[in-house]
Amino acid sequence: MKEFILNNGVKIPAVGLGVFRVNDANAAYQTVKSALSVGYRHIDTAMIYGNEEEVGRAIKDSRISRHEIFLTTKLWNDDQRSGKVREALDASLKRLGTEYVDLYLVHWPVRGTYVSVWKKMEEIYRAGKVKAIGVSNYHSHHLDDLLESAEIVPAVNQIECYPYLTQEPLIKYCKEKGIYPEAWGPLGAGQSDVLVNPIVTEIAKKYNKSAAQIVLRWNLERGVIVIPKSVNKDRQIENLSVTDFQLTDSEVRQISSLHKGLRLGSDPDNFNF
Repeated sequence: MKEFILNNGVKIPAVGLGVFRVNDANAAYQTVKSALSVGYRHIDTAMIYGNEEEVGRAIKDSRISRHEIFLTTKLWNDDQRSGKVREALDASLKRLGTEYVDLYLVHWPVRGTYVSVWKKMEEIYRAGKVKAIGVSNYHSHHLDDLLESAEIVPAVNQIECYPYLTQEPLIKYCKEKGIYPEAWGPLGAGQSDVLVNPIVTEIAKKYNKSAAQIVLRWNLERGVIVIPKSVNKDRQIENLSVTDFQLTDSEVRQISSLHKGLRLGSDPDNFNF
């Protein structure tokens, strides 16, 4: 499986499974169990998703060594406001049934907490409870504020990113700072017609691939980690099978030209949760 190397030397599989909105306990368990059985070694969850216990149980029941699986979870906003970073991580570790996570992300940029929360993130990283720390949904100006006093540069910035929201300036900024961009909702989060866009479907025909595979490959070509969600085993296999072909530079540009600035999730400058 293709891997990227984070700024602290930790390797992360380029394709992972996201479990946002897989709320039913059995569905979450079966989804992760299925994904691991077909070759996934990167699972992305969060406290607020409400499925950490099921994710942990599926990993345990898979009988795959914990060290072979890259596991991400996230610090929720209420715990940022209260400053209970270590306590939140400990609770996540307990639910996941693991002694560490590979990547711990600050889920959203809660105004007024960037510096204090990041200091505590640095502390838990130094304590060895996480292999890498990063952020999620941060604009460049949020990162500017954080980096003014940070001793450890975030390893990852997980952002909404798909062909109608290419995030090119932010991706460029992150790479300049040594921060790996990671795309959530890389297929349009089930709310977009991007997979039937003629540019995408024509390229898909050329390579005898699905539109989803083309869109995922587009992000990989740009050096962006992807975490598509699917509860369907066949789709999981399809989403993972994106490393046996390459798009041309022209095709990458064609897909990037679809940018509309169309955000399907909340704007990190205006969220209210």
